[in-house]
Amino acid sequence: MYVDPLHNEQELLRQIAQGNESAFRMFFDHYTPQLFTFVEKLTKSKADAEEIVQDTFIKIWTHREMLPGIEKPGHYIYVIARNKALDNIRKAARDQRLLDQVWANISTAADNTLENELRSREYYQLIDQALRRLPEQKQRVFQLSRMEGLSHLEISQRLGLSKSRVNNILVESLKHVKSFLEQHTAIVAFFLWLGSRNRLF
Repeated sequence: MYVDPLHNEQELLRQIAQGNESAFRMFFDHYTPQLFTFVEKLTKSKADAEEIVQDTFIKIWTHREMLPGIEKPGHYIYVIARNKALDNIRKAARDQRLLDQVWANISTAADNTLENELRSREYYQLIDQALRRLPEQKQRVFQLSRMEGLSHLEISQRLGLSKSRVNNILVESLKHVKSFLEQHTAIVAFFLWLGSRNRLF
């Protein structure tokens, strides 16, 4: 994507490299609007786009000594933002697979293998105990997803969170539940280890 460069941009970059915060603010204000639009189209999330744009300019400021040698700053900025957006998308995809696999293991454990070793009521009491140790927001997200069957988009809209944040919360919550079960019953630990080794961690 092309954005008109700033007037006397190379001089501005030189000033930024020397730590001039006013010059950096001018640079930031010039490129941010179209950069945000570009990233939002990739991620489909305003919250993620805001975070990625912020991280992009943090990286630029942190490595500002490189700026005077960059011939096309606009292109440089978009490459950084694009790579961060793609990393975000790939991470969300990995986390979703992890989420689905861990939940499948837990559900299968409750429905089948553990029937003769651990009564279903006691098993779900353990899950409930694990969930009560989580912050309220994580409990709510878990309940909406697993108990009420809402999609990530529906949860994000109801709670005012980004879809990626909802996904991350569910991944973290399921890891916590799995760890809690492993600590409290050896047979659950064995089943989850057997079902998840070579696939999850």
